[in-house]
Amino acid sequence: MADRRLQVFHTVARLLSFTKAADTLHMTQPAVTFQVKQLEEQFNTRLFDRTHNRISLTEAGMVVYEYSERIISLYSEMSNRVGEMTGDLRGHLLIGASTTIAEYMLPRLLGDFKMKYPDVQVRLHVGNTDKIVHMIEDNSIDLGLVEGVVTNKSLATLKCCMDSMIVIAQPDHPLGLHESVSAQDLLDYPFVSREEGSGTREVTMEYLHQAGIDTEDLHITMELGSPEAVKGAVEGGLGVAIVSEATVLKELALGILLARPLSPALARPYFFVYQKQKFRSLVMDEFLEFAKERCSKDMLAMPVRREV
Repeated sequence: MADRRLQVFHTVARLLSFTKAADTLHMTQPAVTFQVKQLEEQFNTRLFDRTHNRISLTEAGMVVYEYSERIISLYSEMSNRVGEMTGDLRGHLLIGASTTIAEYMLPRLLGDFKMKYPDVQVRLHVGNTDKIVHMIEDNSIDLGLVEGVVTNKSLATLKCCMDSMIVIAQPDHPLGLHESVSAQDLLDYPFVSREEGSGTREVTMEYLHQAGIDTEDLHITMELGSPEAVKGAVEGGLGVAIVSEATVLKELALGILLARPLSPALARPYFFVYQKQKFRSLVMDEFLEFAKERCSKDMLAMPVRREV
């Protein structure tokens, strides 16, 4: 393991927060502070300026941060080269996933990956698409899996699978008389939406825009932060919603909700996203290959219902 003090310092310097660094490293804040203080004592200089509950790197801190980036990267390369020679895959992988993917796709994938590679430690961070992209941008995680389009040119994307989107409502809702639902039909009913920054919301609003619908005309009754919350609101009669079909398979089977396909149909891609210039560890490469193989076998792909 590379010098723990250097790793802790690097995380604090990258996030400019002892609290966020403690969360990322799964350490207590006093432990993080102690590690940084030890490094400062080793160099006999302050590495951070602390003013008004904010921190910034001193000139010496910026030098240490620059070298720590190179040292940690070289250590990862060394571990990978040795792993390739011995066939021994071990290490850590920090993954971030948007809420729908984390709740309905990744558990099975991560379980299968862990069975194949028991010595790899995977940590999963969950948030909406915007949050996961930001975590990739500031190097808080190694790899993201998101629903929305990524526009940052410094990030690489790799298509994972397609996700079928449908309209859900209460079982006795008037939409049950429709074979399919158009964008215009949605204006007739209260609508339950995901929150700003959600990939589901982004693709929904773009779909309506492409259909010539002014989203200001949509009667949004609630904005919620998870698929489970959206399903609960629809089940409670607060409106209709557009969701990933994979999130409601159980409710449809039990008759708790009804679903209808959109016309025209709506499907969205899921993407892996990572830093273009950042060194890719052997663990990350193996996970990407493992996930792509599952995609090709439709183990990750969302089912597309021909009749709902």
